[in-house]
Amino acid sequence: MHQLIILGAGPAGLSAAIYAKRYGLKYIIIGKLPGGAVHEGHKVDNYLGFKSIKGPDLAKEFIAHAPDKIIEEEVKSICRQDKLFEVKTEKSVYQGQTLILALGMKSRKLGFKNEEKFLGKGIAYYTPTDLVELKGKTLAVVGGGDSALCAALKVAGSAKRVYLIHRRNEFRGAPALIDQIKAKKNIELVLSAQPEEAKGDGKLTSIVLNTGRELEIDQVFLEVGGVPNVYLCGELSVEMDNNFIKVDKRQQTNAPGVFAAGDMTDNPLKQIVTAAAEGAVAATGAYGYLKNIG
Repeated sequence: MHQLIILGAGPAGLSAAIYAKRYGLKYIIIGKLPGGAVHEGHKVDNYLGFKSIKGPDLAKEFIAHAPDKIIEEEVKSICRQDKLFEVKTEKSVYQGQTLILALGMKSRKLGFKNEEKFLGKGIAYYTPTDLVELKGKTLAVVGGGDSALCAALKVAGSAKRVYLIHRRNEFRGAPALIDQIKAKKNIELVLSAQPEEAKGDGKLTSIVLNTGRELEIDQVFLEVGGVPNVYLCGELSVEMDNNFIKVDKRQQTNAPGVFAAGDMTDNPLKQIVTAAAEGAVAATGAYGYLKNIG
């Protein structure tokens, strides 16, 4: 039995683990993808201590700093059993007195024709870490926020051509990223448009836009944001706000012993630095809670 179970091994979960170790808590951290969504970053230049670092490299730094081994298993269910929490994974069952939920977000689907059909066959929700397979190909990135802009910059270094498709007539991402995008000669901006249909014979060959234009492409990456990974939280009865978990200043939810940190909380700023900070606060809150219950 553990004093604390941390679910998620991104910046929030790993930061919580560092503080749990400092407080001497008997804890475990479970995460299918150590480093979390940081892996998807083209370049991170807003995290203190690194003027500029690739997302996968920063993820490696985070993982190397983890004080204990990360249990790389997928969580299947979470429930409360008497005074303990029970977490079932694909391989084991774990029990703990407190929980920190740091499961991040999952990709949002657009719902256009044949999106599901070509998933993994030319349509993906995340850009790959290894870009060798994209060399010389024609790609499309869909989205208008920072994640889409970063994805386009990331693949532009390998691709022959990149179409950056956004449903509005201007991007909502950071101005510095937009300037970098405009400086890339192999990125074409396709504004006021969105995918309507994917075409191909077994593998994606083109996408048709709602403007009527058809783009011949090898692969498309859908970077249109995400929704919080709260689908496992139903039995915990945590209070939500627009599908984000409501937390107080200690990152505690309305459910006793349950804390949350990172992108799945209702805190408005979704950044690596804020996720790490929330993880530290959540671990501190869990430590205080455990002291109070004796």
